[in-house]
Amino acid sequence: MTSATLEGTTLDGRGVRITIADTWITAVDPLPTADPDTILLPGLVDCQVNGFAGADVNAEDVSEETIVSLTEALVAEGVTSFCPTIISGPPEKILHAVRVIRSARTQDRLVADCVAGIHIEGPSISSDDGARGAHPADVLRDPDPAELQAWLAAAGGLLRIITLAPERPGSDDYIRAATSAGVRVAVGHTAATPEQVHRAADAGATLSTHLGNGAHRMLPRHPNYLWAQLADDRLIAGLITDGHHLSADTVTAMIRAKGHRRSFLVSDAASLAHCPPGEYRTPVGGSVTVDPDGALRLTGTSLGAGSGSSLRECLRWALDNTDFGAGQLLDMASSVPAGVLGRSDRGALKVGGRADVLVTDRDLSPRAVVVAGRPRENRGGSA
Repeated sequence: MTSATLEGTTLDGRGVRITIADTWITAVDPLPTADPDTILLPGLVDCQVNGFAGADVNAEDVSEETIVSLTEALVAEGVTSFCPTIISGPPEKILHAVRVIRSARTQDRLVADCVAGIHIEGPSISSDDGARGAHPADVLRDPDPAELQAWLAAAGGLLRIITLAPERPGSDDYIRAATSAGVRVAVGHTAATPEQVHRAADAGATLSTHLGNGAHRMLPRHPNYLWAQLADDRLIAGLITDGHHLSADTVTAMIRAKGHRRSFLVSDAASLAHCPPGEYRTPVGGSVTVDPDGALRLTGTSLGAGSGSSLRECLRWALDNTDFGAGQLLDMASSVPAGVLGRSDRGALKVGGRADVLVTDRDLSPRAVVVAGRPRENRGGSA
């Protein structure tokens, strides 16, 4: 048995000593004299990652090496559990990506530790401009139970989340089939009526994908599908808090409406996250511009093309720009999404939890990361 200790201060200011034995946290003890400049956080949990630092889950040539590279880049940012997210595409492309992710977990220990499930975002989403976001319109289609069964077979138990628009014909039965197979269904990229949103929750939908984004530019004041999702307590809302997708007022109002245990932060990071400013060609969105401030836009428009930030950066933005407590916001980037994924063993610094720890400076710049009890070299997490 190998053991180690970490000492520092939690995000809400408590000094702690964490004892690790092999994979697990065996003790969390108060430490009155802890260094206030060494911050200890649980490893972050991101339910929606399309890519990062050049690694693209949705590339035509996605491979096991892509998933390894993606995992290493995210771990350097303190993300120790995540869902590679596959967007709308032809049937065989989606299946190929699912198979690659599953295969990568069998070949690489770090990927096995960190890939907590697969999120398939689409292809049964709205075809309306704005609502469909950067998803290609020509591959969108109604939900198909046979395709769901193919995904489940290819994923080998890894399929965790499916995002769909509940106004699509056949959605209610599809939601029931997915949830009975242990998959969580999210409402997203939708043009649904409020009644269709609530009916989706009746059928078993439990999540909202990046609420407030993947939406029409103009909506009726009321009623609309945003109010309906905010009002329905059966739906836990993912929010992109990178400072570009949602304003601080919007984030604040949404979290107040949902409550912090029914809200979680996501990065929605794309492969161009942390890439230099410029214009790029990508499978998601085609021509995408990385702005000097890190925002990703469909070239020539104000429409987003995923996020240029990691979940750590999204957490830091929320800490800097909202009035919620540090502990509440950290929960929304760790224990709440861990619960969404059914991973009660992670997302918190607790006895019996998996030893996933992010060590940072006071500004949340990464110093070190521990994954399942194993220290990882910091390969370039940025401030």
